[in-house]
Amino acid sequence: MNDPSPAEDDIRGIGVDPVAFAVFYRRHVEAVGRFVARRVDDPHLAADLTADVFLAVIESAAGYRPDRGSQIGWLYGVARNVIGDERRRAAQRLRVTGRLAGRRDLGPDDIARIEERIDAESAARRTHRALRELPEDTRTLVELVAVDGLTVADAATALGISPVAARVRLHRARRLVRAVLARPATTLA
Repeated sequence: MNDPSPAEDDIRGIGVDPVAFAVFYRRHVEAVGRFVARRVDDPHLAADLTADVFLAVIESAAGYRPDRGSQIGWLYGVARNVIGDERRRAAQRLRVTGRLAGRRDLGPDDIARIEERIDAESAARRTHRALRELPEDTRTLVELVAVDGLTVADAATALGISPVAARVRLHRARRLVRAVLARPATTLA
């Protein structure tokens, strides 16, 4: 996926311009769907979170600053926040009610398509589980660069850190990831 030309770089108006939002949505929906599918294994939740990411984009587009990073770095930062918010809400619901609630109905074709996406991302989820041993900031940086294909500068934007700090963390992260993945598979479970 390529970022848009400089003329299309300013997306601050997509919250009020349905045509601009539609273009932005079509450009990025597959990448966001894959990003979400690597992090959750429930098709209903994956569909809901993907939609929530774009709702958050509409709400926060006016605050997008092109001078602070690319659209994709900003978008993955929004997606990461939406997923984190959902995980916190789910944990709270589990504490309070002991169950998850609020799923919308999906048709058989929707479920099949989302299950295919989840199956296609199963290897990435296994890697993601292995990386859970790493500190959260280190793990997130590795995911954004190695899995999601962001540049170090875009990953830094998504994480709200400087590109220099990101490069240092990435260097350390690579050493830690190699050590974790070098362990026998039985220790990763």
